[in-house]
Amino acid sequence: MPSSRKPRGPYRKGLERREQILRAALEVFAEHGDRGSSLKEIADRVEMSQAGVLHYFGSREELLLAVLEARDALDTASVGDIHSPGEGMTRTVAHNAQQPGLVSLFVTLSSAATDPAHPAHAFFAHRYDDLARTLTEGLTTGRDQGVVRSDISPEKLARLLLAVSDGLQLQWLMNPDVDMTDLVETFNLMCRPPDGTTDGQAPAAP
Repeated sequence: MPSSRKPRGPYRKGLERREQILRAALEVFAEHGDRGSSLKEIADRVEMSQAGVLHYFGSREELLLAVLEARDALDTASVGDIHSPGEGMTRTVAHNAQQPGLVSLFVTLSSAATDPAHPAHAFFAHRYDDLARTLTEGLTTGRDQGVVRSDISPEKLARLLLAVSDGLQLQWLMNPDVDMTDLVETFNLMCRPPDGTTDGQAPAAP
């Protein structure tokens, strides 16, 4: 039976210190993005040396990955009460629009991670597979309920929704006037049955 006791002593303090560094890194990257952020600024915020920060993460690349994982966790928490994949993606995009620095970090690192030798390659490969699977399951349910079109497979719609979301982030960084939330909502409308109805009821979000 798993122990319910909380970590104690140096181990607990080490975890708390790591979380403190991660919170500071999230703040720095949210404010400045990848290129404008420095390990020194993160270290200064937690009153440590740069070597001390890297002691908890191994390398700057591992710290960047930890920041992106934390960003994903925050995104997940922000959509905990959603009713459909489309609604979840819309809310996630709206949430990310409040953190341009983290969006910049995501775009920069995901592009570099297309190289199989990049430290973040496995993270992004698994991330996209997991997201595509989760979205496909939700869209399949929506199709079975009559609120998602049935002439295009849920698998294709899921991959397209991911492409729309991530592609809009890049366009938004180039031009902040691009309304990512509105455009994702437009794609959601395109995922509804072509006749615009759902068993005689008002259309529902896919």
